[in-house]
Amino acid sequence: MSVASWVVILWKAWLLPRAGGDVARGVAAFWQAPSLEDARQKVAAFDREALVLPLIVAARAEAPGTLAAAGDRAQQLTRVLRDALHVALNKLQHGQVLLATVGSTAPFVGLLGTVWGIYHALTGIASAGQITIDKVSGPVGEALIMTAAGLAVAIPAVLAYNVFGRQIGRIEAELEGFARDLRELLAHHPV
Repeated sequence: MSVASWVVILWKAWLLPRAGGDVARGVAAFWQAPSLEDARQKVAAFDREALVLPLIVAARAEAPGTLAAAGDRAQQLTRVLRDALHVALNKLQHGQVLLATVGSTAPFVGLLGTVWGIYHALTGIASAGQITIDKVSGPVGEALIMTAAGLAVAIPAVLAYNVFGRQIGRIEAELEGFARDLRELLAHHPV
């Protein structure tokens, strides 16, 4: 659990700041462009994680003769932008479930080790017939180490989950705002 958590932590520590900067630069480049095609090209230069560009591509996609083309333009845009936004958010959320799971289960694995160590201490005492410090100290020491190991795995996972959740929330808000603005632009003023 520790290795998996640290792989996700290091990957997301690299990915999320990069993605946040790319989204900010991509959105700014979009609004500075003279046309939708120029905007798409400018955004493509900034959007290394493909978070903004799929929204632009989806807004321009048309499927004549299908149910996707039914309804007015605003409804179509809402549907395609929502779908593209979900894909982008799934990319950002990847690994969060692992961190949450490790953060919530690792202390219990450590607790299981604690119980196991105390069980061994008690069986050692029972088989010896008398209480000696060596029969108690070894298993209880192992039990405490297991507890510490469980916490050492859980604490970084929980902290990373919270920090990354906040970063993802900021990026998500920016993407949702851009999708809403893009929908309004294209619904009322087809470019």
